[in-house]
Formats: sequence, C-alpha cells, structure tokens
Amino acid sequence: HVHARIGFFYRRAGIPASQRPVNGGWIYGGHLFPDGTSAQVFAGTTYTEQAEWSGSTRLVNVRGNTVSVFYTDLAFNRNPDASNITPPVAVITQTLGQIHADFRHVWFTGFGTHTPLLRPDGVYYQTGQQNEFYSFRDPFTFEDPQHPGVNYMVFEGNTAGDRGTPNCTEADLGYRPNDPHAETLQEVLDSGAYYQKANIGLAVAENGSLSKWKFLPPLISANCVNDQTERPQVYIKDGKYYIFTISHRTTYAAGVDGPDGVYGFVGNGIRSDFQPMNYGSGLVLGNPTDLNTAAGTDFDPNPDQNPRAFQSYSHYIMPGGLVESFIDTVEGRRGGALSPTVRVKIAKSASVVDLRYGNGGLGAYGDIPANRADINIAGFIQDLFGQGGQSGLLAQANGNGASPQTVQQINQFVNQ
Repeated sequence: HVHARIGFFYRRAGIPASQRPVNGGWIYGGHLFPDGTSAQVFAGTTYTEQAEWSGSTRLVNVRGNTVSVFYTDLAFNRNPDASNITPPVAVITQTLGQIHADFRHVWFTGFGTHTPLLRPDGVYYQTGQQNEFYSFRDPFTFEDPQHPGVNYMVFEGNTAGDRGTPNCTEADLGYRPNDPHAETLQEVLDSGAYYQKANIGLAVAENGSLSKWKFLPPLISANCVNDQTERPQVYIKDGKYYIFTISHRTTYAAGVDGPDGVYGFVGNGIRSDFQPMNYGSGLVLGNPTDLNTAAGTDFDPNPDQNPRAFQSYSHYIMPGGLVESFIDTVEGRRGGALSPTVRVKIAKSASVVDLRYGNGGLGAYGDIPANRADINIAGFIQDLFGQGGQSGLLAQANGNGASPQTVQQINQFVNQ
C-alpha cells in the first residue's frame, strides 16, 4: 500500500476471446507517471513513503490524445513498526498526459505536473487530525447528462468529526417504523458502532479544465453502519442513476453483517433518495461467505469460513455491465491477478449475474472490449515517426511524411 504505483496495460482490439492468450492478451506498459513526479504534491511535507492509489481517467477531447488522470496521492510518515508518526496525507490530484500508439505498442507522455484538487475539509469529510485511519480516496468523475456541462466527482470519505465520538442518531440507523428487529439507539451506541463513519462524497467542478473543485454534502452516508465505501462510481442507465461501491465484511459495525462485494443504490438523479438495490439488501455481487461463521481477515481467515470469502476486491462495473475485479487472496494465499470477467444485468432497482455470458457466467480474464473506435490518422502517423514509435516502417518515410505504402498499411491496420 505505501509503495503503490499506477501502471497500465494495453492490447490490440478486435481479437476474439478464443484467439487470445490465457492472460487475455494484455501487455504491461509500465508505470504511468514518470518517477518522482507524483511526490511534488508533498513538497515541504515530512514523509517516509509515498504512494499512488486509485482514481479514474478521462479523454479530454475525443478527437485528441490528451488524457486527464484523477487519482489519490498519498504520503505516509511511519515508524519502522508501521505505526504513524503523523497521520497519512491523502490528496485527490489531477495530472495531464498524452496517449500514443503505433503498430506494436502503446505509450504515454506528459504527466509532469500534478495539481492537488481536494483535501478533506473536516466539515463534511473527516481529516487525518480527526482520525488517523480516515478514508479519502478513489475519485471518479463524470458529466451529468441531466445538467450538460456540469461535472461531478464521487469519492470515498468518512463523515467529519473526531474518531470515537458517540454521536449516532436515529436517522443513521435507518430502521422502518415498528421493525421488530430494530435496535435502540442506546444499544447501537453501547456497541461502539460510532467508529464506523463511511460516506460517498461529492464535489462539483468549478471550471472547464476540471482543475478546481468544490465540496458538496455526501451522496450516501453509512454512519454507524460501515466504515468503508470504496471505489464509488456513478453508472447511468435508462434514466436511472446507480451508485456502485465496494465494502467489506470486516468494516461493518457491530450487529451488522454482509459479505465483501459490490453494493448498489439507485435513484433518479445525482441528488436522489438513493435506495439500496435488490429488495433492500444493496448487494450486487458478493464473495461466497458463511454469515454464520466469523470472518477472520484476508491475511488470517477463519479456517471454518469459505476460503474464497476474501478473494475478489476492487470490483468495477463497466459499460454494458461487464465487471472487472482483482484476486488478492485465494485459499489463504496472497497473490495478484485479474478475476474472470462477469456481466451484471441491471434493470430498475434489481440486478442479476448474466449466466448466458461466458461459461456459466464466467467470462475471460480481462474481457474489456473497446467501446468506440476513433482513429486520428494524422496523429497515428505522427506517433509512428515520433521518438516512441517502433513500427519498423520508419525507413519508408520521406521528407513530406509517410510514404503511400505506409499509409496503405496504416489503413489496413485500422480497418482490420
């Protein structure tokens, strides 16, 4: 965690799954940002380790090659035993770069300037001074189709306030009137549930370059219910706004239980009374879990628990309902690999796993199809003959640009 870097993979589009290598044909391209550039955000800050955590990337102009990366920049100041000397510093950050491709590979340039966008404010979103274990990460940005030109960001946060303050309310509990299983507020306070203060935060862009943002009140709060609502995203389908997030069995408050997995909420707009999907459970995809058996932890699971209860993490729902996630624990062994792709069918407030996809619902590893083709021939030629181009056709260039043979091969490559 404290040394994480953002990298990238690429592969040729249009190759049928049956013809791909077992790894899906993905090629690792290396680190996305030049070494040391993300550390510039922490100039003047004392730290022992610095990391790049997740976020999201947008193509700035569909006719160009500039990409804007929004990510979580972190600085840790730790003792040798991993305890904090000072709280971690988390900053939602933006950096711009350019994507390039030739016949053989993909590469990036730029990302030399990293602009800090948001730090928790202590009013809506908890700070490190309020809680050294606070969450503030995973920015996901999008333009709201109901408000063209307005860009929002959702992210994982914790509700502001000093850690351990016993301030749960009746509204936090969310019980319906006359629920026979409802706990009293005092029972919840006595359980220590006030240590769990997750929320899904919201910010709005104040300029067209998306380099200035303003906090808004959170979209969803899990006060006294759960402490982590990671990797939130907004997914819009058939006029409905879905918020998907991942959470963990071990981050629920006392008296509440649920498996590691993807949870979903649905509403009619960015400011809705979001309701949990699937008959109120909220669960969209869950790791196989015996809720009658204690969980343990991913690094020390309960031997009576399903060994796959912790296997899948960081699920991401893509256009068309395809879901990618990460296997980080399989039967007690820590490792790292993409999980098989699955597809979720979403309709109104319900979702199901599409068993017609792949083999009984399990698709190929990294089955991530391109959702559009928009080739800038002039830009492609420039990449071919630029410093990074390795097409093997460079010798065919003439003083005025590409030779007719090169252009013909480019057209064949693009249209195949």
